[in-house]
Amino acid sequence: MDFIHRKRMPVESSTHFFEEVTYHVDALKVRGLLMAPIANVERIVIYLRGGKGQVGMVRTGRLMQFANDHTLVFGPYYRGNNGSEGKDAFYGADLNDVTVAIKILNCMYPKAHIHMVGFSRGGLQGLLTFQDLPISSYIIWGGVSDIYLMYEERVDLRGMLKRMIGHPKKNADAYRQRDAVSQITKDSPPILIVHGGKDYQVGIHQAYYLAEKLERIGATYRTFYQMEEGHIPRPFALKSTLSTIKQWMTDVEAQHIKQNYNEQ
Repeated sequence: MDFIHRKRMPVESSTHFFEEVTYHVDALKVRGLLMAPIANVERIVIYLRGGKGQVGMVRTGRLMQFANDHTLVFGPYYRGNNGSEGKDAFYGADLNDVTVAIKILNCMYPKAHIHMVGFSRGGLQGLLTFQDLPISSYIIWGGVSDIYLMYEERVDLRGMLKRMIGHPKKNADAYRQRDAVSQITKDSPPILIVHGGKDYQVGIHQAYYLAEKLERIGATYRTFYQMEEGHIPRPFALKSTLSTIKQWMTDVEAQHIKQNYNEQ
């Protein structure tokens, strides 16, 4: 498995190079942004974007937040977005855009640890895919964990959800297929839940709901709540967020997960 096309991006970096890559998924050509280190790849971070179309699109600045000298970061655009063929399926067939990319990278770097980071919309995208993949951990950051809660709280998005998925009652099967939490088991990879207490785009009750379900089934998880922050933390708080996420990855790889990450 490999990417079928690579386009070098004009981004200056002494430690990494950037490429827009294309790969086959379900007979479609799907694109994503790849940030690869010049040094050996020891860690892979899969960044699952939020939003739709130009809103929340994968950008170099976002990928750079997760990098160090031995970390490769990849963000799939999803089908129907930013030059990828097909139509955005919103937690449907577009899940394959995630799984195929991870399988390609795992074949290329079989010894590297793989961590997924799902932001906003990408939160549920990751929850629906992470346990069937060769990953070390999953970080859900300001992320949707329950499609029903999303429908209820985001009145402004109901029209889009009805167009893309349908109504929760009239299209119950489509919503059940997107019920990620019911698919998680106690043996699923460890999860770090990151959320802001003043997040008005994806309310923190999405994080509380996920934590409660994980606690109930005995899954391994930790939380990092910033109660004074919104959907995107302010610069000083963002530094703490990223530091905690990187520390979590290191701890998971060392098989030494701390009991409390909110103490940082």
